[in-house]
Amino acid sequence: MDSEALVAEYLLLGLRFDRLVQGFVDSYTGDPSLRRRVNDEARPDPARLVADARRLRAELPDSGLAAPRRRFLAAQLTALECSGRKLAGERLPFPAEVEAYFQVTPVPGEPDAYREAHRELAEVLPGRGPLDTRLAAIRGRDQVPAARLKVCVQALSGALRERVRDRFGLPVQEAVDYQVVTDKPWSGFNHYLGDFRSRVAVNADVGHRAANLPQLVAHESYPGHHTEHCRKEAGLAIRDAQAEHTIFLINTPQCLMAEGLADLGLQAVVGPGWGPWAAEIFADLGIWMEGELAERVESAMNRLLTVRQDALLMLHDDGADDAEVTAHLQRWLLMSDRRAQHLVRFMRDPLWRAYTTTYVEGYRLLRQWLENRPVGTSSADRYRRLLDEPLVPDVLRAELAARV
Repeated sequence: MDSEALVAEYLLLGLRFDRLVQGFVDSYTGDPSLRRRVNDEARPDPARLVADARRLRAELPDSGLAAPRRRFLAAQLTALECSGRKLAGERLPFPAEVEAYFQVTPVPGEPDAYREAHRELAEVLPGRGPLDTRLAAIRGRDQVPAARLKVCVQALSGALRERVRDRFGLPVQEAVDYQVVTDKPWSGFNHYLGDFRSRVAVNADVGHRAANLPQLVAHESYPGHHTEHCRKEAGLAIRDAQAEHTIFLINTPQCLMAEGLADLGLQAVVGPGWGPWAAEIFADLGIWMEGELAERVESAMNRLLTVRQDALLMLHDDGADDAEVTAHLQRWLLMSDRRAQHLVRFMRDPLWRAYTTTYVEGYRLLRQWLENRPVGTSSADRYRRLLDEPLVPDVLRAELAARV
């Protein structure tokens, strides 16, 4: 099979998974005739999808594709094979499922590290008394009213967009349309529409704060998901005619790379001082935010990153019930019962059940790779590679190992 035919088969395979699981294709900007073809077919058989994924992966070495494209497609096809096996009813150990999807091994965190993070928070937070009460008091002071949510998001988006345009570049015609929604398992979601346009939904049910909105907008739009989609569409898909980048598939290594990139976005374009920077924007809107304190609190909270992965492993590997998992999240992340239950709901969703690992391990791997860059390589150059190249976790680990 030649390279063009193999890539077309990969696109058809991804579109067929979407017939079985709505939302499996996060975005598709490729040949519309392929989608029409799949929609006209009978409902796919999961076992056939597994066989197709294996066959395509076996044909990659003789496809004539360049090595980066082969690596990318091999990783994606491995993940699709695992999804097909799950849909066919096969029971897999949860860690093995995650490894097949994302090329990482989920590991629990260390309670001693969590205790140290709590000690750091105790020094940062004003007042006395229980840590969760003091943190809740701070979080309650900069709540953004639902009626002001969209205007705050748009103000942050405009400021971040200018920084991204100056540092990395954006297509002239790109744009993001923001919508406020409710009753969703996530806090924000980027729907990439193609032609350099996104629709970003922000879930008002979460109860957004001025301190967390900069991260959310950077994650979903600039320089996160929207920026990555735009630059890969302009570069890999259009300029280089690599059609495999016209589809984005859930539960693949593509996701871990994208979520790690997005979570590091605020540091990439603002960096230290993002708290006071954001506070100035909110002040113009009449929203209070204590920028320096917010930044110090978020720095300490980052040390609790793996608590969410603990919860995931408790649910799907240890068989813990929702009450146990909610209590774990409340104890270590110091969050409200409402917010903890929202996270567990996300982890229970059949499509998203393994996805929390992309935020935890994606952030850790990509941060390490960004920080351990070659001499003479700027942080912007390093981040630009994430935006533009078809990298997978194994490639980043190999580059890190080569520097040891």
